[in-house]
This record gives sequence, structure tokens and C-alpha cells, in this order.
Amino acid sequence: MVPAKRLARAKTRLAPLTAQVPGVPHAELVLALLADTVAAAAASSAVAHLLVVTDDPRAAAVVTALGARTVPDEPDAGLNAALAHGARGTGAARVAALSSDVAALRTAELTSALEQADGFPRSFVADAEGVGTTLLAVTAGELDPRFGRGSAAAHAASGAVSLAGAWPGLRRDVDTAADLAAAAGLGLGARTAPLATRLLGAPGRRPA
Repeated sequence: MVPAKRLARAKTRLAPLTAQVPGVPHAELVLALLADTVAAAAASSAVAHLLVVTDDPRAAAVVTALGARTVPDEPDAGLNAALAHGARGTGAARVAALSSDVAALRTAELTSALEQADGFPRSFVADAEGVGTTLLAVTAGELDPRFGRGSAAAHAASGAVSLAGAWPGLRRDVDTAADLAAAAGLGLGARTAPLATRLLGAPGRRPA
């Protein structure tokens, strides 16, 4: 399950970067991050169904073309409410919430993390700084998402196990220009890579 904000409200810390480069609309970068994340997740053998929670019609069209199903963010009360709403609607015992901006994600990384998550009732993957969360998984019970500032500690306090694995793409979410440069160094997905090159003079696509 992947949450996707309305494009006008998403990734505001990247807005100064996109504002400096003519011809790279902010919404296009947001959509590219989402598309590359969803494409990598959709290819994972550990993902049976891929759900995107969004009220944005452009985001919905992009992810539907990649094989995801969409559900509206009916609570419209922030990220955690959207994820809890989406999780309840799946009816599945095993549910995972993935950040929408891990554009350097390799499918094998997500598969490995989800396979490891199967061994715990609740687990999560911390971001590259060890402060945030890029993946929260449950095999039983409520998802109980606690994304936001200090979410790694919040998820650990809720009883979730921090998963260990060499998953640099999965851990690298993109909130700032520095994050985008770091993700580009890992190798970005097909949609984000050319935009990063224009914005940063960054390296190209991730390896297959």
C-alpha cells in the first residue's frame, strides 16, 4: 500500500529546487517519484496486491497504468489516517505501507524486506538516517501507522521490530534536494532519472 498526496500539497521541501529549473514542473517530479516507487513494488513477487491511497486524479491514472488499484483518501485527515483507512479496506492479514518517494528502490530489496517481515507481527524499515520510516509491515492485527517526525522511534515504541538489511534504495526516501542527489547516486527509476539530471546534473537510471 502506497499513499499519494494531492500533487499540489506533496513534497513541498522540493519546491525550491523545481522552481529554479524551467521546464520541470513540481508535479512532474512528484509523479515521477511515485511512478518509480510503484513500478518497483509492482514487480515484487512478495506483493500480491498493490493499493495506492490517493485523491489526486493524475496520480491515480499513473499508478493504475502500472497495475495498482486505487482507493480514495476518504478520511482526508493526514498520512496515518489515509494508511489506516487503506489497510482496513484490503481485508488482508498481511499488509505493508511503503513510502511513495523511494525512487531508487530495487524490486529485490522490497522482496527481501517483506520476506523478512513475515517473521514478525509488526516490523518496519528505517530510513537512511535512522529517524524516519520507509516501510511498515504487519502480519496480524491493525497497521497502526505512526509516520511523521521521529517515526522510527514511534514504530519501535509500538512494538514493531526494526528490520536489518542492506537495502539502500528502500531506505532512501526523497524529501530534499540532498536526498534526490543521494538517490541519484544509487540509481533512479526510469521516470525520475531524467528529471534529476535536469535538476541536479545527477547520474542516470538505476541498474536493472
